[in-house]
Amino acid sequence: MKRAVAGVFAAVAVLSPAIATADPVAPQANTPCPPDAAGAATRPADAKMPLVCAGGSWQAVTTPQPPNDRWLSVGPPISLNGNGRQNPDVQSGDWTATPRSANTRCRAEQVIVLGPGVLAAPEVAEGEAGQPLDITFQPRLFKLQLSGDCLWTRRG
Repeated sequence: MKRAVAGVFAAVAVLSPAIATADPVAPQANTPCPPDAAGAATRPADAKMPLVCAGGSWQAVTTPQPPNDRWLSVGPPISLNGNGRQNPDVQSGDWTATPRSANTRCRAEQVIVLGPGVLAAPEVAEGEAGQPLDITFQPRLFKLQLSGDCLWTRRG
């Protein structure tokens, strides 16, 4: 009898629909930004310029700005230029990524310049679910991809 009951529970578990969790929606210009993102920037996948959280909403940046010390990655990964390129979005140095939910993993993929026209293989760092990730963005950072529902803050 116990085997039959266990078999029924196993079948129900396998046949039950999975509980889906939706990915957070990528920010768009002139939409509200979360309170913890005040002063942070983000870059939706289709945007040529970043958005900055100012006055409670995402504002489009229209001219190149100095590198921002706070970034929000939400939805699809965001791609940023490092200080190994013209008009960098971020500077090299020590950063902390703070997940905004318990099941989020913060992930950074960085590529550095080795020499003229030569780039290193991507270096990937990923934190544990719900745990902050301390990372150093390398000198001569060429490009950076940030993902996870995370707030990235430069230390120091």
